[in-house]
Parts: sequence; structure tokens; C-alpha cells
Amino acid sequence: MTTHSPESGAWPGVRAAVTAGDPALVAAAVLALDEAGRREVARELPGHIGVAREAIAERDRRRGVWTDGGEWIEPMRVAGAGVLGGAAAVATWLYRRDFTRWRRPLDSGPLLRVIGARPPEWQADLAVRLALRLRGSRAQARDDSVPLALELLRRTGAVPPDHDPLTIAWVSQPPDLEHDPLAEHLVPRLFEVEGVGRALREDNIDPPSWDSSRRTWLGALRAAVAAGRSVPEALVDGCVRRFLRGGSAADLRFFARLHEMLDPVPSKERARDYLRLLPAAPGPVAELALRQLRGAGELSGEEVNEAVSALLSRPEGKLVRAGLTLVDQAARDAAGDLDDLAAALASALLCEPYEVRERAVRLAVKHAGRFTYAGAEAVREAASFLPAELAARLSEAYGVVAAEPEVADDFEPGPLPPFELLAREPFPPALEDLTAAYDQVGDGITFERWLDGFVRDPSRRPLPGRGRIYGRRRWCRLDEWTEALLREASDPGAEPTVPEPERAPDHAGHVIGVRTTEGDVKVDSGRLPDPRHVSPPHYAMLLRCAEVHAALKAGTLPPYLLATPTLTSGHLDPAELVARLEGYERAGVQALSADLGQALLRLPREVDPEVIDRAGKLASEAGATLARWLADRPEPGLGVDWSHAGGDYTHDRQKGEHSPRLHPRIRIEPTGLALIDALLSDPRPWTGGGDGVYMESWRLTLPSDREAVAMHLLPHLLDTWGRPGYFHEYVAALFSQDGPVGEAMALLIAVQLTERDMFAWEERGRRLLLGAAAAGCLPAVECGRQLGLSLRRDVTKLSHVRSALQECAEQGAHRQVWEIMTGLLPVYLPGPDERPHSGHTQALSFAIDAARRAGARGPAPAVAEAAARKGASGFVRTARTLHEQLLRGQGQAATRTHA
Repeated sequence: MTTHSPESGAWPGVRAAVTAGDPALVAAAVLALDEAGRREVARELPGHIGVAREAIAERDRRRGVWTDGGEWIEPMRVAGAGVLGGAAAVATWLYRRDFTRWRRPLDSGPLLRVIGARPPEWQADLAVRLALRLRGSRAQARDDSVPLALELLRRTGAVPPDHDPLTIAWVSQPPDLEHDPLAEHLVPRLFEVEGVGRALREDNIDPPSWDSSRRTWLGALRAAVAAGRSVPEALVDGCVRRFLRGGSAADLRFFARLHEMLDPVPSKERARDYLRLLPAAPGPVAELALRQLRGAGELSGEEVNEAVSALLSRPEGKLVRAGLTLVDQAARDAAGDLDDLAAALASALLCEPYEVRERAVRLAVKHAGRFTYAGAEAVREAASFLPAELAARLSEAYGVVAAEPEVADDFEPGPLPPFELLAREPFPPALEDLTAAYDQVGDGITFERWLDGFVRDPSRRPLPGRGRIYGRRRWCRLDEWTEALLREASDPGAEPTVPEPERAPDHAGHVIGVRTTEGDVKVDSGRLPDPRHVSPPHYAMLLRCAEVHAALKAGTLPPYLLATPTLTSGHLDPAELVARLEGYERAGVQALSADLGQALLRLPREVDPEVIDRAGKLASEAGATLARWLADRPEPGLGVDWSHAGGDYTHDRQKGEHSPRLHPRIRIEPTGLALIDALLSDPRPWTGGGDGVYMESWRLTLPSDREAVAMHLLPHLLDTWGRPGYFHEYVAALFSQDGPVGEAMALLIAVQLTERDMFAWEERGRRLLLGAAAAGCLPAVECGRQLGLSLRRDVTKLSHVRSALQECAEQGAHRQVWEIMTGLLPVYLPGPDERPHSGHTQALSFAIDAARRAGARGPAPAVAEAAARKGASGFVRTARTLHEQLLRGQGQAATRTHA
């Protein structure tokens, strides 16, 4: 046999075709080779991978174009498929890690041509091997693994291997059951392979209106049945087998639709299987099983009992009612006594929902004369657990029935867990080593110490060299500004000129640095970010840096700052601020606007009259501003606007759905101080890339207005994906601050209280509520109102609310829990034009327990209104029970007072 050298034999031609990036050219070259030539190319191919990759990259560099660099891959795959000996070697070669790319080859024709030139047995072997390599991975979804394996199985006629990912891959393709040779093998596997139902969960009989040419699996199976290619009974049996194996509603949705489409004639042969589905199958599956049972002819008493017992244990009211209907129908169909139905009727009498018990009582009374003594005793025994009014109705037909004894409440609340307030310690002195700490100022206390140290001695710690910050258009981080301050101090005037920016108003409508009062330092806002793109507390910190930077350039830096706190809570002693301004006046120093504004916001709400008198004697404009502030501190109007939650939504990336958007509102008359007006203005209702930075320091900017800080935190509340992991700690830190609490604080606590997540957020939420209660700053009624609004807008679920409040009550917050319910019920209960649902009844039931444990008394208007409704539904009866309980408590309290 002739031996070819690498340069003169078969390899150079194949190599040239690969380098050209043309799979068709490679296929032609490979198919022209003899056996010796194929062996030669097979030897050379593995070592050429790196060379081929680099050749394509070099070609792109010479052309000055950018591609994904994968044009060499398909030619190499085609070459290997044509020359490698065994099918196993080709299967491995085609999907080497080196050949990974982000898109499928545009044309599989060259690859199929070289494979098609191999012996039929070899092709069938390769087809099976490629099918067994399928894993359903993301990488395989991007390459040609699935279409190649399916195409080769079809071409070769090989029996598809019993491999679950193959079946899922097959059903993920548009169906063509009439012409697809794989159908006879894979259709039966639809009912056996896990994952098929989830892959087809959105499939319908008819294609969507926006793609009328699209083929659906249900439509294809219907056509196959109509044409006689599929046996409907076999498909029905497959659906039932799949139902019996269990699964979620999403997993079984396709099979339920298929069963409905086939519309099988009810038969006694399948009755046992359908009975087995009633207790635990998803609702749609249980419903179709019940329809089949109803149409299968008369059920035995044993079957009725089994069916009713299963239906009455279901959470769906529709199925529970169906169970009672089944009892009534069986009773009317029975010719003799009804003792066989006594167990089913007893099960209904023992159900928890009042509506079920009441209807069961009506049925028991209706059919009382058809029970023998034994059957009647079974009913009487179950009736002993009924409430008094229902037991009395049964007594007329069955003799005296003892009412269900009241269960003693063994609830024993523990003491509230203690909450340790953050210590208010003297504020530490200014930092001395400014260079070492300039890039560590993310913490608010460190930032204040650094800025204080810089203003007192800006040249003390210069930063050598030229920084990269001058190449940035805007400085959005504190460490950028601190570096700029050090560089300006060590090399004045070195900062290059910044092009004049388009002026944008800040949160309160001010244009920072454009219009100034006489004597004020003009803030160079060219480096500041657009105030609409960062949170106001973050912007306030940047604004103070920019103001100091501008004063440094202008040579008007004050000897010290006014706003440096005196306590680690961020508060500033009023007497100290007066003393600082007195020092300014003696030295003839003008106050910096943002510094003054921050100083005012740090003052406590209660100020000694003597300090107010001292402030009144100050002669400067800054002193007059302080005196006005102390005499009449402006109180912002704060509120949470849910009005946009009905139609204005933000996307929740974690859940893949949309969540209501709320609007925090902060209203204040403009003060003329830009920093104050920015902090006390509406936060943006959504979060952006620049929001949430330095969040742990926000409380220091408004230490006496914690509700305003809570408003700035609110935009992050519903963004569970994007908000910091320690968000709850930022809320808890506000418990140690000053100022009234209201809607924002209530909503922050309410939503986090009910969150459920793998990160145990529900425990954090309970600690928040308990901590606020122990600290004496829980707006409990408002917290309940916000919970009610959250329930109305599907921000949270009632089951989460109940369990969270129950646990808080057990840990000592039982009185606060009742106060929360007094705020929740008025906004959550249905209005006059709304229909009650089970959630409303559950809320009232929980309120009954909460009121009893808290010793609550006195009427609640929302409960009284619900109790006054006509009818005897479970909602109305529960409302009446709570209403009467509260009035009894009021009467007992009045009796004790009179005595």
C-alpha cells in the first residue's frame, strides 16, 4: 500500500480545504481519498486543531474583521467523520470540547454526505451512539447533537435506544407523525419518560394564532388517531399510567389535555385506577378522573366511600362539593338502605370547613329515614364533633347529639426577645492617615472622619502620582472624590478641564452649581453624576465631597466642617453646632451650603432652650438659617402611594414575573439648601444600577428622620433579586434612630415578615417585627394596613402572613399581632361590591384567635360590617363569631369595672 508523506500525499489537500473554512470542499476532498489516504489524514487531524484555530484567527486579523473564530470547526468535524475508523471514535470526535461553539452549523449537508458514504451497519452504530450521548444540557441545545442524532436514526432505520433524553429531544421538535419512522418506537415512551410532560406543558390542540402553521403534538396525535395510525385506547391507557405515577400540575398538563381530547368512554375496567387518582392528583387530573367515575355506571358503596373520603380531603372547594354531590346522587340511586354511605357522610361531618359540615348535615337530615340503627349510629358518632348549632339540627332526625366541646386554648406567649439598641457613643476623632484610608470610606463613620481630617489639614497626607480618575467623566464613588481631594491638595490645578456638562436638576429640582447666593462656593458639578441616577442619600455624600473639592480649588476651605457628628448615631449636638458657627463668625468664614444642610438634618428633635437662645444671637446667614430651623423645624409629609400598583409594574428577575410598583412620597417646602431638598424629596419608585450604594450609611444622613430613610429604602423592597443580602439589618438599624415611624417603616417590616426563601429570610422578617416591638417603634396598625394592601396586590400570600404572625405571637408579640390584624382587616376584607373568598374567611378565623390571646374587646367597624351581611356563608358566620367575641369582651370588661 502506498505511503503518502504529509506534504505530498492526501493530507495537504484536506488541510487546504480546512484552512479555506469550507465544509463542502472538505467533504469532497475526503470522499475522494482511498483507504491509505484516510488513514494518513486521520493521523494528522488531532495535531491540526490548534493550527486550524490560529489560521482562522490570523486571517480575521489580516482582514480587520471580527468573527466568533469558529469557521474552522465544521471543516474539521467533516474531515474526522470521513476518515476516522470506528463509529465510537467519530462520535467522540464530533463533540470534542475543542469544537464547542455558540451556534449550530448552518449546513449539515457535508457532514451527512461523508457519514452516508460509510457502510449501513456503521451508520446505524453511529446513530445509536450519538443518541446515547444526549443529555439535555445547555451546550447540546446550542450544537447539532439533537438534529444529527435524530436524522441519522431516521436515515438508518436503527431502533432508537431506550434513553430518556432522546425521547425528550424528540418531543421538543415539531411533530410529523405521519412520515417520521421514529414515531412507532417513541410515541409509547411519551408516557414513561420523566420530563416529557414538562417539555410539552404549553402544547395545545390548535396552534397559536400568531403562528398558524406551527404543528402541535396534541394536534398531531389527534390526526394520527383520526387516520387510524394510533389506537386511542392505547393512548388513554398511557395517560392513566402517567397519572398514576404522579407529578405536578405542570408535569401532567399535557397528558390531561390529551385525555380530554381523546374523550374516552367511561368504563368499569378503569374505575379502580381513576379512584386511585382522587386523593392526591393535581386538580385538573382529579376532575377528569371524577367525570370518568360518574359516567362509569353505579358505584358500589365501598367505591363511593373511597371516592368521597378522597374528595373531602382535597384543598379545592370544587372537588369537596363534588364529593357531597356524589353522596347525594348515590343515596338517590340506591334501592335499599344507605348504611354503605354512612362512612362517607361521617367523613363529611368531620371536615374542617363549616360550609362542608353544614351541607353534610342537610344531607344527613334529608336521608335520615333510610339508615338502619347501625348506619344512624355511625352518623351520630361523627356528629358529636359538630358545633352546637349544627348538632342541634341533627338531633331532630337522629336523637340528641352532644355538641363538640370547646377546645381549651393552651396558648402561652413568651416574653418579647430583647432588642439591643445600637450604642450612641462619642464620635471618634478625625483620621490622621488620609492616604491609607482614602479608598476605604464606604462606611459612613469612616467617611465622616476622613472628610473631617482632610478639611482640617488637606496637605497632611498627599497622594503621589497621577491618578486614573481624571480620565473618567463623572465620579460616582466616594473613593474617587477622596482621591481627587488628595491629588488637588498635593498638586493644585493638575486636574484637566472637564467639558461643561448639560445641567440636570437634582431630586428637588435644583441645578447644583449653576445659581448660587453671594459668597457661596460654586460647586463644580461637572464630575457629579446625574442626581436622577443615584439614590438621594448617596448623592448627598457625593455633593459634600464636591463642595469641599470646589472650596479647595477656590482657596476658601473652612478650618473645620459643621456637619461632623458628635455621636456614632449620626446626631450632632446643637450646642456644638452653635459653637462651630460662632467660631466661623469670629474667623469670618462662610459656611458651605451642603455642609450646613447636613448639619441641620443631624440635629435632634428636642433642643435645650438655652441653645436656641444662643443660636438666635448668631449674626451670619448660616446662623440665621440655624435659628429658623430650631424655631420651626420643617416636618416632611411622608406616605406610600400604591395607586400605580394596579397597572404599573417592574420586572422581578428572580421569579421571572412582574411585581407591583409602589411610589414613596416625601413632601417638603423648598428650604433653599440643595442637600436638604434632595434628601427630603420623592425617591425614584424603581432601582437602577447606581442605587443602593453605601446603604448602611444612609441612617447617618437623617438620624432624626428615620421614616424618611425608610422611604429611600422602599424602592429596594420588592426587588428581592437585586437588593443587598443585609437589607434587613439596614431596616433594623433604624429602630435605634429618632423620629416618628409610619407607612414606610410599616411596609418594610410587613413585606419582609412574610417573605419565604431558601436564604431563611422569613426568620429575618420575624426578627424585624419582634425587634421593632421590643424597641417600641412598631407601627402595628399601619403594619397591618400595609399587609392588607400587599395581599390585595399579590405581593405576599395569606398563608405566609398567618404563619409569620402566629410565630411572632408565640414569641411575645400577641398584643401587637392583634393590632396588626385591626389594620389588616379593614383594607383586606371585601367591600360591599366584592365577593368574599376563602382567604377572607381564613383571615377572620386567625383574627378570632389573635383577639382572644390579646384579650381584645370593643367593636371593630370592618368586622361589624362583615357580620351585618345577609346570608349564612362561612365568611359571614366567622365575622359574626369575631364580632360577638369582641362585644362579649367589652361587656365583661364593663362588668368588672362596675364591680
